[in-house]
Amino acid sequence: MIGAIVESAFQTGCLSVEAEGVIRQLVSLKLCQPVDLDALKKLYQAMQNGDIRREAPARLELPCIDKLQLI
Repeated sequence: MIGAIVESAFQTGCLSVEAEGVIRQLVSLKLCQPVDLDALKKLYQAMQNGDIRREAPARLELPCIDKLQLI
């Protein structure tokens, strides 16, 4: 699921509030696989580079991918 969200963000150039919420839920429920972690790293890098923008206010932090426990 995370891979599809990331792919959509790359296609549109934007990470929606709703998509970010789904990512947060999946991360909090620890429903991430190694491929999801790779996708999130690419997404985060693209946002840092300005290739993808967030709809959510910048003050809301994204989940820390370095601390994720994978299933």
